[in-house]
Order: sequence, then structure tokens, then C-alpha cells
Amino acid sequence: MNARVLPERPLPGHAVCLDLRTAGEYDPEAVVRAALDAPQPGGERRFLVLDEADRLVAHQLLYERLSSYGPARIVCLAVGGRRERTLSRTPTLRPPAAGVLWVFDTAEDGVPGEAVLRPLVDVLSTPEVFDAVLRALGEVVHGVAVPAVRVLEHDLSDEARARAWRQAVEGLTGPDVPAGTVSAEQVPAALALLLDEGVPRSLSDHRWLPPQGRAGARIAACDEAVGDAVDGYHRVRGAAGLLTGAGRAVDLPGDIERVTAELDRVRTAVADAFAAAGGSRLTAEHRGVLKDRGIELPELPREISRAGIVPALRDHTHELIGKGLPLRSVAARLSALSARTAPVGSAARLARLDALCGPERLRRLGGRYPFTAGGSRPVAFAVTGFLALLAGVWPPLGWVLGPAVGVLAAGLAHLMLRRRPNRSPDGRIDGGGATGAAPRLFGGVLGGLAGAGLGQFLGLPPWAGAVALTVSLVVVVLLALRDWSLAVDDWWARADPEEAWRILREIQTLVVTTAVHDWLFAEVRHHCSAGAGAVARLLHGLAVTADARGRPHGDPVGRPNGQERSYAAPAGAPGSGTWAGSGSEAPGPDSGASSWNWEEWDPVEDDVWSDMDEEPVVRASGPLPGSPYPAGPTDRGPALPDGGPPPLPDSLPAPAWLERRYGDGGPLLVDTLVGDLVAGTLLILDGCWAGVERDPGAMASTVHEQRIAELLDETRLRLERDVAASPPPRHEGVRDADALSALSSFTDRSDRPDAARLTGVAPDAVARLLLAEDDPGRTVALCGPEHLRLLSHDPLAARKVRFVPEAMRRGAAGDDVWRGTAEDVVWTGAGRHAGILRLVPLRADVVHTVRAEEAGEP
Repeated sequence: MNARVLPERPLPGHAVCLDLRTAGEYDPEAVVRAALDAPQPGGERRFLVLDEADRLVAHQLLYERLSSYGPARIVCLAVGGRRERTLSRTPTLRPPAAGVLWVFDTAEDGVPGEAVLRPLVDVLSTPEVFDAVLRALGEVVHGVAVPAVRVLEHDLSDEARARAWRQAVEGLTGPDVPAGTVSAEQVPAALALLLDEGVPRSLSDHRWLPPQGRAGARIAACDEAVGDAVDGYHRVRGAAGLLTGAGRAVDLPGDIERVTAELDRVRTAVADAFAAAGGSRLTAEHRGVLKDRGIELPELPREISRAGIVPALRDHTHELIGKGLPLRSVAARLSALSARTAPVGSAARLARLDALCGPERLRRLGGRYPFTAGGSRPVAFAVTGFLALLAGVWPPLGWVLGPAVGVLAAGLAHLMLRRRPNRSPDGRIDGGGATGAAPRLFGGVLGGLAGAGLGQFLGLPPWAGAVALTVSLVVVVLLALRDWSLAVDDWWARADPEEAWRILREIQTLVVTTAVHDWLFAEVRHHCSAGAGAVARLLHGLAVTADARGRPHGDPVGRPNGQERSYAAPAGAPGSGTWAGSGSEAPGPDSGASSWNWEEWDPVEDDVWSDMDEEPVVRASGPLPGSPYPAGPTDRGPALPDGGPPPLPDSLPAPAWLERRYGDGGPLLVDTLVGDLVAGTLLILDGCWAGVERDPGAMASTVHEQRIAELLDETRLRLERDVAASPPPRHEGVRDADALSALSSFTDRSDRPDAARLTGVAPDAVARLLLAEDDPGRTVALCGPEHLRLLSHDPLAARKVRFVPEAMRRGAAGDDVWRGTAEDVVWTGAGRHAGILRLVPLRADVVHTVRAEEAGEP
């Protein structure tokens, strides 16, 4: 028995295939048990049995076991030798639940038997063809017929298949990328609260630092000290502060010293609270510690809860995958989210507290700054001299009044120095200063004497001297008041005690941020960080598994004797088990890179059907009637790395009734494969969120990696079997509707592309085959010339089954070519074969129904 006769694994819904030939090589009972254990949806039980024609009766008990399980339907493919002229079958293999197709070994014609049986098994195991053939067998004599076949196989070349698979896996996994950053705008609202360091609206009116608490009292004392300093500043800076005794009771340096001390106490109280509750998880003990230090924590706000974190993570992950990001990119973003939301404890905020109110800032706030007034000394000398000159023009009083103005200016400057705001009334604190009294005195005396001499020369009337004296005095006083106010303002700006208010606000904001995000949200942040990290690790592990699983399992095995490609899997690999007596071979070639750019393919501008001679590569032992393609093998493809030619399975002998047409892959093949892999990955993730919610650290990644391996095997199997034209059988098990709704922006799951856009092979040859008039000569009977006399010669007795995969006609590419197709065409849900099966009945004396003895061979 050749293991490649049967498919590696049955597709969901397809008939379960089992091979009962050459029983000495294996236990037929085990084969039947394996077949009975194979799941089939909807309670349907279809069995396609390969058996030797002369052993049908001997296997009666096995057929009875199959037929009684379900109930089941059986199509038996009985392989007979050239010398056989009659067929004995068990009563179990009679219609309507069973039927027999009798084929004859044609190995002597140069085409191995497996080259005939493998494609025939693929066709008959398709549920729609299986049912149609079984119905047709029920309409022929004895339910036994010899098939006559004409089949077209649309498939991919080895290079195209390997390239598409590699690109699909790369599209799923993506390259390694750095973690990067994540912002609140990029995540759902439930997670954004953990990133933007804002305060939930429901907590906007909460009093985090009540006045009666330790920290609140310190802040109130500091605020009061700043207020006292500001009040003293306003009392000092005006005329009253200079000319009256209003500022004598003001001690601005002492007030600023008190502000600095109180601010340092605030910093100490907050730092003590940060250090005391510095853990990354808030406990009841921590709440008590914070309350003792004057920080009141509310309950967790309604805007966020631990229960909403995992659903938000799920939505975020599905959204990222739905946007088309590969697994490693999604893992990188989740890693960044995990790092951003990881609670580090309030002790980490001490550095920020030192930046706001550290020793350097306190030293600058409590520094002693000099008081300088009067502006530039040469300017003060000149201005005072000019004003004294004006006062001295009143003869003869000018000799006294002129210098007196200079003395007044100097006296006001000395008064500014004595009442400077940076000096405590008791002299304890003094920042020093200079007001320019000497330049004013010297300038005033010289100017006054000069003015008196000028007044004697001019002889001005007394009223002019009085006016000049008045103007001079007023200007001197006004200039002194201006210089005083400017100097006080300048000193206040350099000392800047009001900065303490800004520091207090920043400290309060830091306390609120710490209270919300490091204490109140600590548990939620821990849950989010752990969950995001767990999913990121899971996705990265899935990507690693997918990359490893996406590589070829072994060297490509040629397609000897016309068989389809198969790739040997290593022992123990997932998917390498045995199905019903058939060796299961995990498929999966991989080859070199391709220069084809799928994104540039335009179905409007590039009509792939315009030149049919250049599009597919045709392999057949003989052309179909009316086919424009040549027969026989044609060399194609690049050489292998070792310099030798690649194995060309399609160039080996094939049945005369089978024509193979290979495409280079359609424009939607890779996208469809990626869409299937992404959809399956979302379903895998759909099963992990409960574990993330329960305990992210205890997630069993091995289970999910096994599931991604199974997903890859299943997708690869469909790529091998029908170029992924059949949809993945996973949508019925979706527990979370978001798992697929998030995918809608990435790929349309409502309809799959037609086979032409998957294979790159036009469907017109299939349409011509099905549109042609019924001609028995167009099909090839699976028997030798010596068996023709065993067949019924009634032309109306034969039954015909036309079959075409549904994927060949769906989509815009196939709308026109299928018009006028016969109504009796069976549209199959999957498969890469299309063609005609003619079931020719046998003469009535050829088939015998025999019941085996109870003690006979099982």
C-alpha cells in the first residue's frame, strides 16, 4: 500500500478515507477504528474505502462496522486486476447507503496505480461529489459502476506555493521591532487613564490633603508665609514705605526666610509620605500610613476597574491586529504599554519632588539679594545737578536753595538705603545695598552753585525763581519715589518669594498624581502591565513558532508517477500522524525569493486572461479535446542551490484523463492566506483572555503555540489541497464577536476570492469542458480494453457527474465564462479538481452479492 494514495489529513466535512488493501502490512481493524474516530460535522458519516476487488466479501465485518456507525454512507473504490472478470461484494455495499466503483490496475501501461488513485480519491472525498456519485450509483444496476473520467487540476507551481507560503507567514509574524512608545491617544479609554497621569472626573473635587492633616497643615503654613511676604511687599513698595513709617514693622527678609523654612517642611512631609508608602501595591496598612501623614485616599473611581482592563487589552490587541500589524509589531506595542503602566511605587517620585523643591531651589529662594536704587550713577549726578541748577537761579536765595536741592536728593537716597526691604528692622538679616546718595549730593551742590551764579547774571524776577524751585523740588521727590518703587520691584523679582506658591501647586499636583496612579491605581496598573506583558510574550512566542513552523520540514519530495506534491515531516511533528492506514505527511515547501510584487497587480490594467498560452504551465499525458495547450512535460523552474535541476513532480507520468495547469499565484493569494492566519490567531487569542484575567503569569504558552502550529498546518494543508480556496472551518467556534469584527478592516471575511485570483489560472478551460456536448469519448474509462465487454452497452444506463469547485466561478473574473453551464453541475465547496465522472454500469451477470461465513476472515 502506498501511503500517498490517501490525503495527509481529511479536510473538514470531507469523506474519511481508509485503505484496506494489502492487509498483511497493517491491522485493518486499527484502520477502521481510526476512521470511526475521525470527526465529521453535523453528524454526517462519509467513508471512502479503497479495497482490493477480490477482498470485498472478506472484509464484510469491517464494512458492517462502518455502515452501522452514524448511520454512514460508503463509496468503495475497488481496485481489480486485469484478469478479473466478475465482482463479488457484500450486501452492506448496496444502495442507497453504499456503492462500488470498480477500477482496474493500469500499472502495466506505464502509469503507477497511485497516480490514478490519488487524484481520484481527492475528487471522490469531496462531500458534494461523494453524495452525487452515491446517488448516481443508486440509479445503476447493482450499484456498481466503472468510472470514466476527464479531470482538470488547477494548482500552483512549487515555487509559487513556497513563495506564497513564505510571504504569508512573514505577513503574519513580521520582523523584530523595538518596543517604542505608546501614548494615551493610541489605546482605549480604560487604558488611557493609566497613561496620561490625569485625574478621573469623579475625583476632581476630592480633598487629597485635608487642612487638618500633617501635610495639609504644612502647606497651609507655607501658603500663609508667602501671603505675609506678599502683603509686606505691597506695604513697602509705595510712597508710604519710603516717606512714612508704614514699612518699619515689615520684615520681608524674615518673611522670606519663613517661607523657605515652611516650604522645606512641606517637602519633608511629602517625601516622608512617598517613602512610607513606596511599594508598588497599595494595602490597607499603606492607607493608614498615608492618612497619618495627612493624605486621604478615596475609593477606586468608577471610570476604571480591574475587571475592565483585560477587555480593554483584548479590544486594543484586536484593533492592532485588525489594522494589519504583524504579531511582532503588536507584541512590541503591548510591551511598551506594559512598561508604561508598570507600577514603580511612590518612592520613584522622590526624584521629581527634589526637582520641584530640592536644596538648590530652596537655597535660591532663601538667598540674600542686594538692594540697588538710583540707576546709573553718572546719570544721577547729572540729573540732580540740573535740578539744583534750576533751584539756584533765584537770586540771591539761589546760593542756598540750589545746594539744598542736592542735599534733599542725597537725603532721599540715604533714606532708601536705611529702609531697604532686604534688611530686617533689627538688622539680623541684611542683603546690603546702594542708592547713589554721594553722586546726588555732589551733583546737587555743584549744580546749585552754578545755578546761583547764573541767577545773579540773568537777574530773573523772584516769581521765576520760585517756579523753578518748586519744579526742582517736585521732580526730585518724584524721581526718588520712582527709584524706590523700581528698586523694590527689582529686588522682589530677584528674591521671588511668590515662586513658593508655584512650587506648592506643583507639589500638590505631584501628590495627587502619585495618589491616583501610584497608590489608588496600583493594583489596576499591575494587572494591566502583567496582562499586556503576558500577551506580548505570547504573541512573540506565536511569531517564533510560526516562523519555525513556516519553514520546510524537510527536502521536497518529488511527485513520482504523477502524484501530487508531498513533503516529509520529521517524526513526531504535529500533523504527522496516520489517518486510516495512510501515512500522513505534513506539507510545506519553501524556496527562494520572488520579484513579483502583488501590490502592483491591477486586474483592470493587466488582463491575466488575455494570453492563455503564456499564463499557466500545463502538464498532462494527453490534451483535452479542443484544448489549446500542448501535451507532455516542459522543463521549467530554476535550479536547486546545489546546481541540480529541481524535482518536477508534474513532469512525471500522469493518467491520460488528468490535465494539470499550474499558475504562479494570483494577486489575492497571499492576502487570503494572511487573512486566514490572522483570523485563526485571533481565535487562539480569544481563548487566552480568561487566563490573562485569572493569572497572567501562569499562562501556558505551550498550549497556544501548539494551536498556532495546528493553525499553520491546517492553512498549509488547504494551500496544498485547493490553493486555500476553501474557507477555514473555525468561524463557528468564535466566542467573542470582536475577534472577527476587528478583522474587517484588514480583510473581508464575507466572501473568499475566486480560484482564478488565488492560482492565477483562468477558469475558461473548465468552462469549455463543462459546456461541451455530452460525448462519452471525451472521458477515459478506468479499465483496460479487455474489460469493455463487461460494461453495459446501453447508452442511457450510464450516469454522469459534472463537478466544479465553487471557488472557480465566484468573483467577477468568472461571471461570464460560466453562463450557459449545465444545470446539473455539482459545485463543490473545496478542491482543485474539476471535470466529469461517467459511471458506466456492468452487465447483470458480472456482479454477485455474497455474504461471508460468520467464521470467515474479517
